[in-house]
Amino acid sequence: MIPARFLTDASLEFVARRLRFLGHDVVTHRGARLEELLDAAARDGRTVITLSERHPRRWADVPVVRAVRGDAVATVRAVDAAHAAAGRPFSRCPRCNAALHARSAFEAHGEVPGRVLRSGVPLTWCPTCGQWFWPGTHVAHLVRWLEQATGRALAPPGGADGAVADDGPPPPSRGA
Repeated sequence: MIPARFLTDASLEFVARRLRFLGHDVVTHRGARLEELLDAAARDGRTVITLSERHPRRWADVPVVRAVRGDAVATVRAVDAAHAAAGRPFSRCPRCNAALHARSAFEAHGEVPGRVLRSGVPLTWCPTCGQWFWPGTHVAHLVRWLEQATGRALAPPGGADGAVADDGPPPPSRGA
C-alpha cells in the first residue's frame, strides 16, 4: 500500500491525533467548510476524512473517507486498515503533524524535566512547533487504545533502538 495523506477539519481532531500517533500524515484545517477541505485536498493530493455525507460533483476526483459519527475507534480502524501509514507509530507530532526527530538528553536540557532526562528514555522533538515528546506513563494507555482500535500490536515509542524518526537539524537554542 502507498501511504495516503489525509486532511480533515477540527471536528475530527481526536481522530486525526490518533491517526498521527499511528504514523499517518493528517493535516487539520480549523474552521474550514467541506468545499474548502475538498479544494485543499485536490491542491495537495490528500484524502479528506469527513463526517459529511455530501461529495459535490465538482470534487468527484478527490478521495473521501467517511468518518463514523461518534465512533472514533471505528474510524481509526477503517482508515488504518485501508491505508498505509507515512511512518512508524509515534513518528509524527500529534499537535501539528510534522515528522518528529530523535534528540539527545543534552539537546533537551532546560526544555524537558530533569527526571525525564535522567531516566534515559528516548526523546523526540517537533521542528515545527518545538514540542518535546517522550514515552511517559500516559503512553501505555494510548498504546492500549490504539491496539484495541487497530486490532494489532504496536511497538512502544522509540522501538528497540530508541529512534523515533530520522535525525534532522538540532533544535534552535533558547537563550544562553
